[in-house]
Amino acid sequence: MADLDPPAKATRLAPPMTWRTRLSIFAAGYLTDATRRADGTINRRLLAYLDPGVPPSAAPRNGVASRDVDIDPALPLRARLFHPAGGGPVPVVVFFHGGGFAYLSASSPAYDAACRRIARHCGAAVLSVDYRRAPEHRFPAAYDDAFAALRFLDDPKKRPAAAGDGVPPLDVSRCFLAGDSAGANIAHHVARRYALSSPSFATVRVCGLVAIQPFFGGEERTPSELRLDGAPIVSVSRCDWMWRAFLPPGADRTHEAAHAASPAAAAGVDSPAFPPAVVVVGGYDPLQDWQRRYCELLRSKGKEVQLLEYPEAIHAFYVFPEFAESKDLMLRINDFVARTK
Repeated sequence: MADLDPPAKATRLAPPMTWRTRLSIFAAGYLTDATRRADGTINRRLLAYLDPGVPPSAAPRNGVASRDVDIDPALPLRARLFHPAGGGPVPVVVFFHGGGFAYLSASSPAYDAACRRIARHCGAAVLSVDYRRAPEHRFPAAYDDAFAALRFLDDPKKRPAAAGDGVPPLDVSRCFLAGDSAGANIAHHVARRYALSSPSFATVRVCGLVAIQPFFGGEERTPSELRLDGAPIVSVSRCDWMWRAFLPPGADRTHEAAHAASPAAAAGVDSPAFPPAVVVVGGYDPLQDWQRRYCELLRSKGKEVQLLEYPEAIHAFYVFPEFAESKDLMLRINDFVARTK
């Protein structure tokens, strides 16, 4: 009888987690899968029921207050501003939430809490932009909205600090772009747009970029995508659906929005105005190979890049404060903001 090879060791798709965390992650996946339609649209009515959003809090909670501001009433385009209570001028973190360009919002409970933590740990104001979502608003709508937020901050007559209401003075000469997943993709494209047009900004100066597990891709399947397909939050099928929902009709994943190394996506990166970056990678994130390639792209252009690797982290780990890595990341972001001038 022929010898039998031992069975291959199964790839573990997630780190050990409590049942509460597993339930939260299951709910996040259900929110996505239950509202996707076969025709490529999203059931927004059901989504509003599953992700109702939380109101802003004018009274400080854990030292941070929040309010909603209008960036462009004509669209309409709004943002949620989080700020420490009192104090002198504070740096500004312009934040873009994740959700595959199609899901979640600045008022989603997970992002309201995450932005509140960033504001508290960094002693900064956080402007979380409620950009228009796909598939109703495809590329480049999210990028246009995000860039409009920078223009909004550049106008002293529109900035929230000019209106008072307990908002501390915003030091927009120390402005940071940040986001996770699709929001980190948006932050990259805003950074390069800023780099290409920085002389047109009167007061805003972008000092840094925080890209938390950025959502990039391509037509090939990377080893991490194949090895970790079925990992929490992100799967190949979900990502493919989201790219189809966001990219222009007929475009594939070599498009500049998805493929960071494409000439159009890299335009502006070699400008001196493109800021130093922190890129966050998780060991259980199927997108990690694309994220490391993004780091390589920035370094090839002479950019200063700090790569933060969390071997035990899933995609979107930092919105789950029970993970030790979530607290560590907040401290690292604080260090980056504090030292970057």
